[in-house]
Amino acid sequence: MNLKKAMKRSLTIVLIPGAPRESRQWRVSAGFLWAVGAAGCLIIVANLFLTSSYLDKEINAEQGRRMMEENAALSEKLERLRWELADVSANYEALVSREIAIRELFELPEIDPEQRMLGVGGQISEPPILASRANEVAYQSGVEIDRLNRLARFELEKYAEIIEALSDKKRRLDHTPSIRPSRGWLSRGIGMKRNPFTGSMQYHSGIDLANRRGTPVVATADGKVSMARRNGGMGNMVIIKHGFGLVTRYGHLDKILVKSGSKVKRGDVIGLMGSTGYSTGSHLHYEVIRNGKSKNPLKYIIDINY
Repeated sequence: MNLKKAMKRSLTIVLIPGAPRESRQWRVSAGFLWAVGAAGCLIIVANLFLTSSYLDKEINAEQGRRMMEENAALSEKLERLRWELADVSANYEALVSREIAIRELFELPEIDPEQRMLGVGGQISEPPILASRANEVAYQSGVEIDRLNRLARFELEKYAEIIEALSDKKRRLDHTPSIRPSRGWLSRGIGMKRNPFTGSMQYHSGIDLANRRGTPVVATADGKVSMARRNGGMGNMVIIKHGFGLVTRYGHLDKILVKSGSKVKRGDVIGLMGSTGYSTGSHLHYEVIRNGKSKNPLKYIIDINY
């Protein structure tokens, strides 16, 4: 009731201009003023709403442009990644080829291609539904990276096996007689020979190399001295155990330069040539024994110029 009365009231607006003009007045109802105020508020609110919508659209458009630029840059990076992965894959194939060549060179067991692929196998999930080219490239690149990682781990294991096998071969080679034990000329070979003292035929278990007294005598492979002393008819003698069933003997030495139990390397001087024991002159009696059986030492000499 009070609101209706208030709306029916009127206000008089008086405009008093400067002299000599007459003043003017208008009679306005309170309801009209309320209507004008409400309309003004609606206009302001509508203006704010429209301005906000416009700004939102501009911001969204800017964000969209930025996202498109970022997506384009990402797509370019992913394409470069694909090419780099192709290079990595090619390098891996070259690495495998070298591994195969090394195995053939050193007569190591080959890796079956199926075994190589099984070594990197595994459950492959269903590819997702991809919404863009960039997503597809990213997914395929991830799959390729995973594959190359597993291949690399497998290949590292195989190279570790190669290193172990070659290390074993090197140890065997280092401990296998392969050089002449001394400079000199072959005065007697292995086999049935006439004994210079008795004239009877008997088996000569090594070779004799003749040279001047004091000529250095060296170990023909890595090993451990098992005996270094005088030994009956062999005079001053050194015996070296090389492992892998191999033993070498050096007889008629003038001097022994190593002790029993000492380790020697191929080429180390172990004594000096002489004529101790049953000997007709300065020479070295040299034997190679493998698994308890005498072998022809000439087959264990590869440095023919020594």
